[in-house]
Amino acid sequence: MTVPPTVSVIIPNHNYARTLGRCLGAVAEQTYPHIEIVVVDDGSTDDSPRIAAAHPGVRLVRTANAGVSAARNTGVRHSSGDILFFLDSDIALHPDAVRIAVEVLRADPRVGFVGGIYDSVPLIDDGAVERYKVLHGHYWRRRTAGPVKAAYFSLGAMPRTAYDRAGPLDESLRDTEDIEYGARLAADSTVLLDPRIVGRHDDDDRLSVLLRKQYRRSATLVSLFADRGRGRPQLSDTAYRPRAVAGTGLALAGLAALPLWPAAGAAASAAGLALFASEERGLLRYFRTAAGVRALPLMTGLHFLMTATTGLAATAGAAHWLLSPTFRHRYSRA
Repeated sequence: MTVPPTVSVIIPNHNYARTLGRCLGAVAEQTYPHIEIVVVDDGSTDDSPRIAAAHPGVRLVRTANAGVSAARNTGVRHSSGDILFFLDSDIALHPDAVRIAVEVLRADPRVGFVGGIYDSVPLIDDGAVERYKVLHGHYWRRRTAGPVKAAYFSLGAMPRTAYDRAGPLDESLRDTEDIEYGARLAADSTVLLDPRIVGRHDDDDRLSVLLRKQYRRSATLVSLFADRGRGRPQLSDTAYRPRAVAGTGLALAGLAALPLWPAAGAAASAAGLALFASEERGLLRYFRTAAGVRALPLMTGLHFLMTATTGLAATAGAAHWLLSPTFRHRYSRA
């Protein structure tokens, strides 16, 4: 009889007292029984360390604030499971998430990482901006399900042996670490995104925060997408589709041209909006079904802003890549 593998659920945390209890409660309710829980508190100043320490069965490791990559690596060092299940502290897993991840990894030894998707309903509903982000996050992950080249550490599992082969996460990266690691891991392992592994996420609810994060992440990723010597991710697998990004750029360029060239500017804007709408027609239908007709204009507008921000960031990142050797080699340290 085969001995079931043990699973270490590794939860990095920095000031997520609001959601940590729900996250830990959902792990405790998993249908897979062979689990240990390691919470790495990354220099929190709120009540989350007390919440973790009070939860039965939790191994709490406290560190100075060093970022999520360092926290995850620390969690691995303090764990003993055959499978490492990485989980952010603002996510509550569906009850079968760990069991399904174990089954996927045991069924095919070539799989080095299996990531899950976010539920279409937020963990804590804070309004329309968050509902947009959650619905979009759910949709695009379902759209890209299957083999991918990004290891989504917010919700995903891997054999310890695969982690040992690929090495630790790059601790110099405080974001985009999942994309870099997936590109590294995909060189000799299959990386999957499985829509049956689900968690309910408490996402950002302020547009300024979403735009700032999207800009920073998109600009820095230019150097990874431009590195053709790596098993880099595919543009088609990204959250914001390249042709839709081009459509928003054309629409905004046409708008800027209106004062000098009214006819040409209006034509360019109309063409850009048509390209954006055509490329995102599936998502816009999903918004209508999931959020309702009355919410569709707001959802569409928010998505246009996020997509346009991605294009602006990519343009700035490309200029940075051309001018800065340091930026061009940002991901080569791993």
